[in-house]
Amino acid sequence: MVHVADAEVGLAARVRALTRADHEAAETTSFVTDLMAGRLDVAAYTRLASQHYFIYEALERGGDALRTDPVAGDFVGFGLERLPAIAADLHDLRGPSWRSEISPLPATRDYLTRLAAAASDPPAYVAHHYTRYLGDLSGGQLVRKALRREYGLAADGTRFYEFPGVAIGAVKRRYRELLDAAPWSATEQDRFIDEVKRAFALNRAVFEALATSPAEAA
Repeated sequence: MVHVADAEVGLAARVRALTRADHEAAETTSFVTDLMAGRLDVAAYTRLASQHYFIYEALERGGDALRTDPVAGDFVGFGLERLPAIAADLHDLRGPSWRSEISPLPATRDYLTRLAAAASDPPAYVAHHYTRYLGDLSGGQLVRKALRREYGLAADGTRFYEFPGVAIGAVKRRYRELLDAAPWSATEQDRFIDEVKRAFALNRAVFEALATSPAEAA
């Protein structure tokens, strides 16, 4: 994957360019476009939040395991964890018994399996961290606005997209600086980029499953 010309291009720019098509494929699934356009309902968003719970539970468990890693630990150290916010949202959206009412879809189980494997591979783990949290800080803010505009949701139910006390622009800049400074070999950088592609594909599979699963599932 690495070319001579890549030597003068930072990893942050490379991964963005080389995974653009994968990113677009995930964010243009029918579930996402329908949700953003107001063609679904709050129940559909609730099903998405339910799958997010399992995804972030696994992602943040992996982050705990890598907190002392000399490279991955810097990314975990941003403190962007979402699990408490998702739990609060699901309490608002589903009620106090929410935890006993949700389960991961098969596509989500595949995602969880990959996240578990990535927890012992710092470049792979950072790839998933990057895909989720940079997405939450970027496109996720557009999702939050759409949810409030199209479905009348307020802070209760959309805490997942809120980052109180976080200077989003500054964090995104520092995140990309850390990617460029990561002391990974060319092979490790390629593995990171390949894993970002895999992460987008796993996300796309979850969206596609949500579009076709029964309304009472998830």
